[in-house]
Amino acid sequence: MKPRRSSEPGHTRKFLIVVDDSQEVEAALYYAASRAQRATGRIAMLYVFEPGELQNWTGVRQVQLEEETTKAKALFRLFRRKLANAEFENVETEDFIREGRPADEILKLIAEDEDIAILVVGAPAEPKELGTLVSTLAAGSAPDGFPVPVTIVPGHLTLADIKALA
Repeated sequence: MKPRRSSEPGHTRKFLIVVDDSQEVEAALYYAASRAQRATGRIAMLYVFEPGELQNWTGVRQVQLEEETTKAKALFRLFRRKLANAEFENVETEDFIREGRPADEILKLIAEDEDIAILVVGAPAEPKELGTLVSTLAAGSAPDGFPVPVTIVPGHLTLADIKALA
């Protein structure tokens, strides 16, 4: 694992969020944007899709890759529009698309990018459902512990709440 360098000259603190079509992603997005704006950082948006069951069929695999890439790019555009509408248009973003298990791909990206300083995830508004990603991270998926702090943002918070907290 590379040492974290986000506070060194020439580096930029990055707030990593995992992008999908769940409602709680917006809370994570706005919190990360507010923190990035205050810290002169940027948001790294990661979209992860799991391999399909028919991966040995080249044509099927190619179609899945194209569909997932199209979906990821659409989500990235949507979230950049949401940032602009919430007055975060100056916050820079980076997009990453990965194939694999979400927890594994998060760890790989953090290992590769020494500027990722914090993982921000949104928790579902309903406390009964913790969410797969939050549950996996809480269980400790990394053998030596998680490499960066994790901020869990309650999904029920409003944009105003988040701006006041971040």
